[in-house]
Parts: sequence; C-alpha cells; structure tokens
Amino acid sequence: MTIHRGLNVFFRLYSSINNKCDDFTSSQLKFAPSEVRMSRSTSLLQQMTIFVTVVTGGGCAMMYYLMQKNFARSEYYRQALEQLNNNSTAMAGLGAPPLKIHNIHLSDRHNRIDHSSAQLKIPVTGSKTGGYLYTTSTRDAIVNRWHLQQVFLKLREGEIIEIFNKTESEE
Repeated sequence: MTIHRGLNVFFRLYSSINNKCDDFTSSQLKFAPSEVRMSRSTSLLQQMTIFVTVVTGGGCAMMYYLMQKNFARSEYYRQALEQLNNNSTAMAGLGAPPLKIHNIHLSDRHNRIDHSSAQLKIPVTGSKTGGYLYTTSTRDAIVNRWHLQQVFLKLREGEIIEIFNKTESEE
C-alpha cells in the first residue's frame, strides 16, 4: 500500500511540473503513460539545454567581440599600428599594402595589460607574408596617456624588423 501511495505522490508532483493536475490511482499507474510523460519531459529538457547552450555561446561570442573591439580602440594599440604603417621597411617585408590586422589571441602570454604597462602581440599579414607586431607601452599616470617603448615586427620567416625603440637617452 505505501509503495502505491509513494508512486501516487511522485506522479502527482511529476504531473504538476508538466502543468497537469490529474489524480492518479493505482489502476492508472501503467508504464505506457509514464513513458509518454517521460519522453515529453525529456523533450522539454532537451529544448532547455539547447536554449541555454545557445544563450551561453552567444554571450561568450559577444564578450570576445567586445574585448577585441576594446583592444582596437586603445591608445597603445593604435600607436603601434601607426608606427607600423609609417615604417616602409616593415610594410615592404609584409608586402603591404594591403595590410590586414587580425584579432589578438586572448590566451597568449605575450598579451599583458595592467594599469601602468601594456604588452601586445598583434597578428598582421600582407600580400607576401605575415607575422606578429610586438609592442610595449607604459602609461604616464600624471597625464593619463600611453607612451610606446618598443615596437618590432617578427615575420614568419624569422626576420625581425625593429620599428620603434625608445632608449633611455631619449627620455
């Protein structure tokens, strides 16, 4: 008797989750109806799983996009690309124009930014080859501006082209 009561309570709770408030009796407890309800519940869980996955994936993609956009707007990033565009040797080595700037690899250990310094590794390609633009900048806390310390281009072939280097004597 208590097993039937327990099953009745379970099926009542289960049916209320599915927005059904039917009273079950022990004669109605057969495998076929519960299997139908289980498959309906499974379908709902699958739909919820798909929805949560899509929302989570969309949120991650949005965060990635916003972080890349934030990098592209930063002063230290723009200054480094300006130095690259003004260096004819580096542009010729890449085969640019056209110059294509790719997204920064967020997990790369060369990309570090804090309140006083920024170190980036920016992937770039031209029509001949590609490489990475390495840049180091420091922030002047008084005027709240970034100043380039070093910019160099490392091509895929291993050639390193120094673009900008602020030495101690220039300060």
